[in-house]
Parts: sequence; structure tokens; C-alpha cells
Amino acid sequence: MSLSHLTIQTNEEVSEALKSGKPIVAMESTIISHGMPYPDNVNLAYKLEDLVRSLGAVPATIAIIKGVPKVGLTKDEIEHLGKEGLKVTKTSRRDLPYVMMHQLDGSCTVATTMLLAASAGIHVFATGGIGGVHRGAETTWDVSADLREFSRSPVVVVCAGAKAILDLPKTMEYLETEGVAVVGYQTKDLPAFYSRTSGIPLEMSVESAKEISTMFRIQHDIIKSQSGILVVNPIPEEHSIPHEAIDSVIEAAVKEADEKGIRGKHSTPFLLEKIVELTKGKSLEANKALVENNVRLAVEIAKEMMKKE
Repeated sequence: MSLSHLTIQTNEEVSEALKSGKPIVAMESTIISHGMPYPDNVNLAYKLEDLVRSLGAVPATIAIIKGVPKVGLTKDEIEHLGKEGLKVTKTSRRDLPYVMMHQLDGSCTVATTMLLAASAGIHVFATGGIGGVHRGAETTWDVSADLREFSRSPVVVVCAGAKAILDLPKTMEYLETEGVAVVGYQTKDLPAFYSRTSGIPLEMSVESAKEISTMFRIQHDIIKSQSGILVVNPIPEEHSIPHEAIDSVIEAAVKEADEKGIRGKHSTPFLLEKIVELTKGKSLEANKALVENNVRLAVEIAKEMMKKE
């Protein structure tokens, strides 16, 4: 079996940006296939890519199309992922060889996006929230591969914290064990995705994108570490849902998932959809707002990284 067609491909826009040293921001594709219904998912993907361009950077949405890892998608490819939705294989690091071998379509999780972005030479990635340690993990051992990837792929990931459906204290403990820097952007409190605060203090915080760029240069160029940096960026105040209010909704969604035996990679899409239902769409609007907010910060960081000192 020839594997020549399975090389990582960058589209023309991303290839040119890599050659000329333009700032690039990677984005995941799970939000397209598994995060929102069609056509909201596709419209949001287009909007985020246009936002990156309007701010002076190049977007690189990452997915697998017919077995080929694509760093930078065409509009038709985004439309295809959006329409196929849950039929698209949710692809984490472990799934990548299988999806490629069978020439399947795959939407990339945070872990896979980090891996492919770093392989292509892209070091800034904007997403909504990362995976983490699930509630009840002391009995299920359900821990997202996203967390381990931070110790393997040198990428700055901008998010609004770990998804609020997770066990946030255990997630922070796991990241500490892996030696991952968790840095609050203009906050000293861990954001909780839909909420600006979780009540969990952060040991590291910065006020500017330049500081984040400097941290990455020290880590990557001087210390020669292959670890990434997790930047947690609170959701804008006007879209924030109080932690106490959303937590009761999450508990109800988690209880229903347990009763239905929904676990593993299927749990997050189920929980997020249930939360949208229980909040009457408010959580979906919050999700869109926080991703856009993260993209703006990621572009600033990518621009700082391109500056010569």
C-alpha cells in the first residue's frame, strides 16, 4: 500500500504564510463537526477565519479529508465537515493513523490540532475550551488526551479554560504534573469556559501578548522544551454565565449522560448539546463569543512571535 498521498498538506494561503513569515493561527475542526448544528457550525468557521484575516494573520483550520491531514481548509472542505456533522470521525492523537489509513474524514481535537500544527511549523492555536479530567475520573479514569499533548507539542493554545463540564481542580493538577505552564491572560483566576471565574487561583498571569510570546521563546529557543503553553482567556463579561448558575445545569446534563451510559469521546458532544438545550441557547451564544475572543488574542500572540528582536 502506497502511503505517498498521506503526507500533511498545507493549502496555498498557509504555505505562502510559512514561506514569508506571516503570522498564522491554527484552529480545530471538532467545533465544526461536533460542536454545533449545521449551518451554525459552518458560518462560525467562516466568521472566525475572516476575523483572523481582518486582524492581519492567516487562518489554518486543521482536519483530515479523505485520509489526508489538511493544515488550512478550503470553504468547500469546511462546508463538507459541517454538513456531515457527527458522521465525521472525532480524531484524537491515537486515532490519526487509523483515520488516515482508511482514508476517512476526521475532525481534529485539541490534541490532534496541536500535533499537526507543530508538525507544519505553526505555534499558535485558538480554540474554545480544552479537554481535561472528567467528573468521576477517580473511578472511570476518563482523562482527555489533550492534557498529555501539552507536554509533547510546542504550541501556545489560547482557550477560555477547560470545558466547564470537567473536573477543573483535577485538570489543573494533571497539567501541573505534566509540567505545563497555565497562564492567565489579564486574570489571576482560572476561567471556567462559560464563566469568567471558577474560584481556582492561578500561579501565573500576564497582561500582554508580548509576555506570552517571550515565555514561548524562552521555553522553545533557550530551554529547548517541547512543551506547549496553555493561555486561559476569560469569556467577555457581557457573555459570561455565573459559575453557580451554569454548574447546576452541568450537573443535570452529567447525570443524564451517566444514566444513558454515555462515556469517552461521545460524552463531550452529548453534554454540550444538552447544556444548550437546558440554557435555551444561551450557552451556544456564549461559546461563539468566547471562541472569537480567543482568536483575537491568538492573532496578537502570533504577531508578536513574528517580530524580530
